[in-house]
Amino acid sequence: QVQLLESGPGLVKPSQTLSLTCTVSGGSLTTNRHFWRWIRQAPGKGLEWMATIGYDGTTYYSLSHKSRTSISRDTSKNQFTLGLNSVTPEDTGVYYCAHNGGSWGQGTQVTVSS
Repeated sequence: QVQLLESGPGLVKPSQTLSLTCTVSGGSLTTNRHFWRWIRQAPGKGLEWMATIGYDGTTYYSLSHKSRTSISRDTSKNQFTLGLNSVTPEDTGVYYCAHNGGSWGQGTQVTVSS
């Protein structure tokens, strides 16, 4: 069974770049038709999809954040990463990585504050 674990800084200052890493076990980033995504949930709000990277490296972005977001992978480490630049307090929330087979990480809290 695929397992995912998020990691990254818990606190980021406004205007900085947030970088989060998802480490995958029990599966491979390059397995055919597997897709890997980042989703977040701001306080008091619903889940919001941010970006996806496919088994072939193709990337997909939410139009709402495309200009500030990047998703990449390191297949040698079986990790994929979310980058979000020019963060504001509105980017505060719990960030999850997930797999299209239904597995989710436990989530990592990110707070944007000076």
